This record gives sequence, C-alpha cells and structure tokens, in this order.
Amino acid sequence: MVLIAAAICTKGGKTLLSRQFVEMTKSRIEGLLAAFPKLIPSGKQHTFVETDSVRYVYQPLEKLYMVLITTKASNILEDLETLRLFAKVVPEYCKSMEEGDIADNSFNLIFAFDEIVALGYRESVNLAQIRTFVEMDSHEEKVYQAVRKSQERDALQKMREKAKELQRQKLELSKRGIKGGTGSSSSYSMSSSSYNNNPSAIPEASSVPLEPSRPSYSKPSGPSKALKLGGKSRDVESFVDQLKSEGERVAPVNEPSNNVNNKFSSMSSQPQANTESVHIKIEEGITVTAGRDGGLQNMEVHGTTILRIQDEAATQIRILFENEDARGIQLQTHPNVDKDLFRNKHQIGLKNPQKPFPVNTDVPILKWRYQTTDETQIPLTINCWPSENGSGGCDVNIEYELLIDDVELQDVVITIPVPGGSGGPVVGECEGDYIYEARKHCLLWQLPVIDSSNKTGAMEFTVAGGTASQFFPVQVSFHATQPFARLSVADVVSIDSGSSVKHSVETLLSTKTYEIV
Repeated sequence: MVLIAAAICTKGGKTLLSRQFVEMTKSRIEGLLAAFPKLIPSGKQHTFVETDSVRYVYQPLEKLYMVLITTKASNILEDLETLRLFAKVVPEYCKSMEEGDIADNSFNLIFAFDEIVALGYRESVNLAQIRTFVEMDSHEEKVYQAVRKSQERDALQKMREKAKELQRQKLELSKRGIKGGTGSSSSYSMSSSSYNNNPSAIPEASSVPLEPSRPSYSKPSGPSKALKLGGKSRDVESFVDQLKSEGERVAPVNEPSNNVNNKFSSMSSQPQANTESVHIKIEEGITVTAGRDGGLQNMEVHGTTILRIQDEAATQIRILFENEDARGIQLQTHPNVDKDLFRNKHQIGLKNPQKPFPVNTDVPILKWRYQTTDETQIPLTINCWPSENGSGGCDVNIEYELLIDDVELQDVVITIPVPGGSGGPVVGECEGDYIYEARKHCLLWQLPVIDSSNKTGAMEFTVAGGTASQFFPVQVSFHATQPFARLSVADVVSIDSGSSVKHSVETLLSTKTYEIV
C-alpha cells in the first residue's frame, strides 16, 4: 500500500488526530507518530523525512503539522500533491487551528480523509467534491421527509377519529338495548319482533333496513383541529417558508414520491421539436479545470452523434457531414460503419450497403474526443479577484470573457462560494441577475445569454469576513446549440435513388465540470 496513515500533530509531538488506511496495530501507529518529531531536522524546512521502513511527508499548519506516513516505494510527487489536498481540507473545517477546534471537528475531518484516500490509494477528487460528499445534504430529501411525516400524522389522526366514531356507535346501540351481533342480525331481530306482535303488518323486502340507523350527534361549533389526509399541514408550510427565507428555491409539492427526481423528470419530459423520421442528435460534454491565477490545467470535450430512424422506408441511407475542424479532434466511427467512406468523403454508411439501419433504436454512429491545455481554446474564461480590505472583509471582482465569437452560450450560471457566517454578500455592480443561497453559502450569477454582443461582463460584491482562498473553486454551467467540434450534418441521401431524405438535426453542448480552482 502507498499511503499508510494521515495525522495531525502539534509541533511538540502530541498527536491530535490520526486516520490509518491499512490494517495496522494501534501500537505500531503510535510508535511511528511518536518517532516523527525526533526526526525533523531543526532549523531546516524539509517536506519529508525517511526511516528504514517508512517515509514521513509533512507540512506546517500554523502551530500544527499535517503528516502523511507512506511506504518508501511511493511516488514522492504524488505524495506531495496528496499532502496539499489534505492541507486544504483541514482549514475547511477548522478555522482557528487550535487543539480544541481539531477535537470538535474530528469526525468531519476523518470523513474528509476517507474521501481523499481509499485502501491506501488517492481518489480522484477535489475540494468541492469532498465538501459535497461529507455534507450529504439533499434539499429534496428534506422536503420529502417533511411531507411524509405530515401524511403519517394525518393518517394517525384520521384513525383516531374513526375509532371514536365506532365507540360512539357502540355506546348508542347499548343504550337502545341492542346487544351484540352485526347490523344485519340486529335488523333481523327487530323485524321479527314486529311480525310476532302484528302479523298483518309485514313490511316489504325493500323497506326492511339492512342496518340500524346511526345515531346523530351535533358537530362542535368551534374550529376543527383535525388534519385532512393529503392536505398541507401547518408544519410543512412553516418548514418550506423557513427554507425560502434561507434563500432556497422550493418548487410546489404535489406528489412527494416524485420530488426527489423532479429535476430529471422535467428534463426527460420535454418533447423534441421538429423530429422527422430520420433524426440525428449531436451531443457534446465539456470538462474544464482552470487555475485561479490564469492558465488552463485541462480541457476535455467528448461528443457523440446518435441516429434514430422511425420509418422503415428510410433505413438505407447515407449521412453527409461537413468537417471544418482543424484542431486535430479524434473522430471514431461505429464498428459497423464504413471507415474508408468516412475518412475519404466524410460520409456515414454501413459496411454492407444493402443492410439497413435499425428502426426505433438510438444508434451511436460517430464519437470524438478532444483534450488540450491551450487556454485559447476555452470557450469562456472567468477571472475572479478577491482582495482583503482593511475592515476584516473581502472585496471581490469577477468578470467573464467569451473567446469563441460564433458560439452562443445560454442559461449561464456562475457559482461563487461565499464564506459562512459573513452575513451574505453586498452586491454593488452586476450585469445580469444574482441569487444568494444562504444554506449552501454560494452566490449564483445568472446570465440568460452570452454571445458576441455581450462578450464581457463584470460583477462586484463585498463580504464582511473570510479570506481570498475561500471564494474558490468557482463553478460554471451553460449549454449551447452549436457544437465545439466544427462538425455539422450537410445532408441525408438515399442509397437507392441518391435523393435527399427529410431529416432533423438536434445539437446540444453542455458542461460536465467547469471549475476555476
């Protein structure tokens, strides 16, 4: 195993927290941590020290040390990168870096450590993902649980009312001298007694009551405190009002069982417009990780072309593409597609021309991948400048710039983290709209469209507390109807006649992960 344990120690050698990732006895871990302070050279700033069996990789955190114990065969560069992530996690939950603060937040720190390392190996996560995993907070789940409890209370109250009603019926029957038996047997005994007293007064079958009349009782004149099953209770309304006051957007709840997935159901229920018998869908997902001081760390674009045919008469076709891309995007066709035909003429057709495409099936016919670190290829750049002012707060200036002129980005949302406990940001200047979500401690900068007419924009706000590093990572989401790859459908033709076939094309570019870290 590469990583044995992670620990937080004082500079005097006292261990405050330790999390081991491999099976090892407690005495062994305590012995390794006890030997660590004696191995640190005095007056020198080193990042690691080795013994005969293990390697200590450490970083000072004010009065503390963040220590990783690894094997000597581990990669020191990867260990240092992992150590930096550990060092970012500790201030996320401990603001003062004191012994008491570490003890109070020990469970959150252990949970965060487990998200970074699993079975001795580093997981591919960043600080924002760790924060989300540890928090495990779901607004939809809270609303669903609140509504479910309300329904349980309503059902219990209705059950009690029904029990009281049955008890009143039983008492009324006992007062009238009718003991035991069901309603049908009671009515039979009543009709029999009347027949014995007066045989000529035999009632008709339709006039014989099947059950005794229920006693009438007056309803209390005061307001009823009973709850209706399925109705909104006052507890749920107050709970939702509290969420709204904290900046959370709450959709109206009709069916609690569907609330958890309401985001996805609304997306899937949208009908496709102008869908012909031959429909081609081009989907792209973009992943960007950029640095806060400039520079592009990584950018990946994954694209897929999906064909769906709904008419058997249009199954023997060829799809003509126009490829105007000169950036070296790697294109790959389906194994059943004629690769030479696409390589030479940019046409999609099956290897066997007589074989038709399947009907009513989504067939991925073409996919591509593009990866680069050239920052001129990024569609949208974000520049965030937080600076600490003299009053203990931070002034934040953030701006965007569109680098690709022929792309129109829609529904752009730029999410900026805001330090908790600062009372919320005070926005001085903003192009577009903004929403502050107090529960999630983030400011949402919303822009309906970014295109060549508004290539740049800025926003300024002030926060009463926090440090400059707490405003990262900045996350961006958007979608567009123009693909990143310069690839478009020119025409769809029939193999038999060579004439054009009526078709429709749908294009969607969306963000998977777009962060400035």
